[in-house]
Amino acid sequence: MKLPTMLGWLLRAFVLSFVMRAHAAIRVIDDYGNTVTMQKPAQRIISMSPHITELLFAAGGGNAIVGVVSYSDYPEAAKKIPQIGDSHEVDIERIVAMKPDLLVASRYGSLDKQIALLRASGVPIFFSEPRKLNDIPNNLIRLGQLLGTEKQASSAAHELQKKLADLTSSYSTLSAVRMFYQLWDKPMYTLNGKNIVNNAIEICGGINIFKELKTMAPIVAVEAILQADPEAIITTEQHSSADGGVAIWKRYPLMTAVKRNNLFMVNGDLLNRAGPRMIDGAAELCEKLDMARRKRS
Repeated sequence: MKLPTMLGWLLRAFVLSFVMRAHAAIRVIDDYGNTVTMQKPAQRIISMSPHITELLFAAGGGNAIVGVVSYSDYPEAAKKIPQIGDSHEVDIERIVAMKPDLLVASRYGSLDKQIALLRASGVPIFFSEPRKLNDIPNNLIRLGQLLGTEKQASSAAHELQKKLADLTSSYSTLSAVRMFYQLWDKPMYTLNGKNIVNNAIEICGGINIFKELKTMAPIVAVEAILQADPEAIITTEQHSSADGGVAIWKRYPLMTAVKRNNLFMVNGDLLNRAGPRMIDGAAELCEKLDMARRKRS
């Protein structure tokens, strides 16, 4: 083959390769094992959970979000995005009118039927449902692929992985603290071992006294908690009634958590949302459990 001919062939091959890469479909596996396929990076996104809104901003996609659900209040810029409903009901007609090219959803709540209708419209749906803290940076990486912001998403994910590794190294091997996680007090809700909060508890060296229950967010009797006699009780200030919270346990002075004054509050926006800030919420939880350790006689 003559040199000019070879150079021409190589040039055409390079151009063809570039064009094929430019038009290659983006394929990502979501948290339920579904393959999400897009022909180009998402430019108009609907976020259907507050934790998803935080993930999208951290992954570099804040400017692409055109609609959010209520309580999507972080970062500050999220408050300016139009709301399309809440975790119980969304305005399907409004969502369709926004012409999104990607929906990022969660099955936490009661939106399954509406999500099924939106899926029928042909818009790709990525389900974000982190079950362990390490799933959070993994979500960032996959969302970055869908957004075309891999560099920023990977950098944010790396920082979270480092924070998580430091927490695990510092606390997971310390002596165990048996604890009750009070999600709500009227009625008394907690979380079982399949929830991401339980993973945070274990990383902090805690033992969730109700982790073996089958229901994800079971209602438990006060008598069952008294019988278990946890060493610490932790709740979130946003998820307790005004006249309740951990203060309700002071009427039981013989309980170990009360005797040692191990009744703690943590920031619910951090610990109850499976977004990037949850690693900071886990760090706060770890500090509270370590305080309980130091109070042992």
